[in-house]
Amino acid sequence: MDNMGQDTIELHGDEEIIEVIDLNDTEPCPDDLADDLADVDFDNPDDDNEGWETEDEMEAEAEPDDSELTFSKHTGSVFCVSLDPVTNSLAVTGGEDDKAYVWRVSDGEVLFACTGHKDSVTCALFSHDSSLVATGDMSGMIKVWKVQTKEEIWCQEVGDLEWLEWHPCAPVLLAGTDDGSMWMWKIPSGDCKTFQSPACQATSGKVLPDGKRAVVGYEDGTVRVWDLKQGNAVHVIKGQDGHQGALTCLACNKDGSLVLTGSVDGRAKIINTVTGKVVGVFSVERGKAKGSEGAAESNSVESVGFCNVLPLIAVAYLDGTLGVYDLSTQTLRHKCQHEAGIVHLQWEESSSVVSTCCLDGALRLWDARSGNMVSEYHGHTAEILDFTINREGTLAVSASGDNQAKVFCLQRPDR
Repeated sequence: MDNMGQDTIELHGDEEIIEVIDLNDTEPCPDDLADDLADVDFDNPDDDNEGWETEDEMEAEAEPDDSELTFSKHTGSVFCVSLDPVTNSLAVTGGEDDKAYVWRVSDGEVLFACTGHKDSVTCALFSHDSSLVATGDMSGMIKVWKVQTKEEIWCQEVGDLEWLEWHPCAPVLLAGTDDGSMWMWKIPSGDCKTFQSPACQATSGKVLPDGKRAVVGYEDGTVRVWDLKQGNAVHVIKGQDGHQGALTCLACNKDGSLVLTGSVDGRAKIINTVTGKVVGVFSVERGKAKGSEGAAESNSVESVGFCNVLPLIAVAYLDGTLGVYDLSTQTLRHKCQHEAGIVHLQWEESSSVVSTCCLDGALRLWDARSGNMVSEYHGHTAEILDFTINREGTLAVSASGDNQAKVFCLQRPDR
């Protein structure tokens, strides 16, 4: 092998020639590849990225999507969602894009858009008979739309809006505002009644099933039971009986005799609405969920609810704990731990299953009898900010910070 400058190398001797290699056609070395890519600008976002995948895109592809349908009309975070109570076939969602949409759950088709808002739509809900939709934005503009005609029939501006609630059996709308006022209007006439402010935010409100009273929680930790006809507070729960921090959530049992309140003070309390007395106090040891900085110091109660079929209540905490308590003994029955803070909970209408949505973007179903998770649904790429479940417990609609609403089909072994 004297001639090393030629293009081929010949093997002599007894060995067979296995392969003849052309040295000019070998695989490029790393330096050659680097030269080929020298002109690519990896830092320029305007560069043609066709054929390339970002890390976020690859992660998104890897995430499973358990939803049946994705509603993508919103161009900002979706803050709220509710289903029409009569048929459960229509959803309304409100978002950061200053709009709400009324759309069909079955195929995502938009019936109409609720436009003209000045700020993020944080409240959107159907009236008791599904004939009207109320939408409210953060700045305090409230609009009511007639579903059949798809037209706006009433509009009112108040202070910064905290909550909006329809009367359970009449076309009457209530709202709580940043200055502590509670408003009540007949729709569409606009006849109005206001309820005296305690000079701090009316953070949450609920009309009781009898339609004659409303319970309102305030930033100073007080709770008031209002007589809607007379316009006066029949009970004021404050001081040691009240909370030591702002109210975050309210729920009532089926007949309205009991109200469950939650606060940033980490406690949930049960109030008898007839006597105005606190008849139960609930809390859990403070923990710390992943990604929830400071949760151990401030374990706020984020959502509460009564079970309709068993004497149980559920309390959701910012540290990711779902506490299921026995109402008769007032003891903690189950502690269901999440990986991140819980945003909202909802009991199924006629079962002992309670569902939660979380800052980790997942929807979970829990059997309150055993404390075990029944199922888990993924699909959102950001936190779920609100969700609702239909009467049959077969369908959930979620609203997320990823600008999407999703419809999930809820499957369980007992169905």
